[in-house]
Amino acid sequence: MEISAGDPAAADLEALVAAGQPVVIRGLVADWPVVAAGRSGAKAAADYVLQFYNGRPGTGYTARPELRGRYYYDETLTSLDFDRERVQLDDYLARILGSLGDPAAPGFYVGSTDLDQYFPGFSDANPLALPGPAFDRVLRSIWIGNRTTATTHYDMSNNIACVAAGRRRFTLFPPDQVANLYPGPLEPTPGGQVVSLVNLADPDLTAFPNFAHAAQAAQIAELGPGDAVVYPALWWHQVEALDDFNILVNYWWNAAPAFADTPMNTLLHAMLSLRDRPQAEKDAWAAMFDYYVFGPATRPVAHLPRAAQGPLAPLDDMGARRLRAELLRRLNR
Repeated sequence: MEISAGDPAAADLEALVAAGQPVVIRGLVADWPVVAAGRSGAKAAADYVLQFYNGRPGTGYTARPELRGRYYYDETLTSLDFDRERVQLDDYLARILGSLGDPAAPGFYVGSTDLDQYFPGFSDANPLALPGPAFDRVLRSIWIGNRTTATTHYDMSNNIACVAAGRRRFTLFPPDQVANLYPGPLEPTPGGQVVSLVNLADPDLTAFPNFAHAAQAAQIAELGPGDAVVYPALWWHQVEALDDFNILVNYWWNAAPAFADTPMNTLLHAMLSLRDRPQAEKDAWAAMFDYYVFGPATRPVAHLPRAAQGPLAPLDDMGARRLRAELLRRLNR
C-alpha cells in the first residue's frame, strides 16, 4: 500500500500499524532540514547531522570491499564477516565521505544509533508528529553509511523508517513466512536479531527451496529522501542503501505496557521447557497457550471471582513484579 503525506490516513500512524500491513508514505518528512541538506550533497547532509553530535564514541561497522556492503557471516556461520569498532562518529563519517565515488570502497555503516544519546536536538529540529499514548516510549535512531545491506531480519517493535538522504530499497515479508526465510543462528547475529540465510540478490533455491514461497509474498518498495515506510513488529525486512551516502531515521515502539517482558525470553524458555517433549504433549500445550496467552485475555477469568484471579487478572506494574518474582523463584529452585 502507498499513500501520500497529504492523505488523512497518514496522520494516524498507529492505525496504519494496527492494520497489519506495511504502508509507504511518500513525502512524510520531506520538510525536514536534514532532507533539504541532503539535496545539496553528501557533505552537506553529514555536516548537518554532525552539528548535533556530542562527541560520544559510537560503533562503526566496516565490511571488506568484496562483500559489496552485505553484512553477514563467514562460511562457518559462527562468526561475522565484518569489523565492529568503537569510533568517533565524526571521524567515521569523514571516512565515508572520503570513499565517495570509489567502486572499491569498503562498506561503512553506522547502525541504529540513539539520536537522543548521540545527537541531542536532532529530533526537535526534524520532528515527526507521533500522537497517542502508544508512542510514549518511542526510540529514535539514525543509520548512516554508503552502499550497504542490512540482511533480511525482523524487529520486535513497530517501525517508522524515514529516508533522510540517499535512496533505500525495502523488501518486506509477512511474519508467517519465517520458515520459508531459513532463519540463521540465534547468536551471533549481524545486528542483534536473527537474519535469513537467503541472499536476496542471488537466492540459492537448491539450498533454500521454500524461499520461492517467501518471494511470492514479498513486498518491495524503493524510497527516496523524504519518504517513509511504516510496518508492524515481526515483519521480516531487508534494507538496501542504494547510493554512496545514505541517512535513515527510525522510530521504534510497542503498544505493550512498560512492565511487559520481551517475548524473546518466553521463546527461549519454551525451547528449554517445551520443544523437545513428545509431539502429542506439545500439541496439548499449544492448546493451553491458546487458552491462556493467545486467545482473549478475558476468557480465563470470565468464570472466576476477582479475588481468585491472581496473575490471570489484567496485569499492572505491581502484578507484573509479583509474577516476575514467582517466575524467578521457579527458575532458581
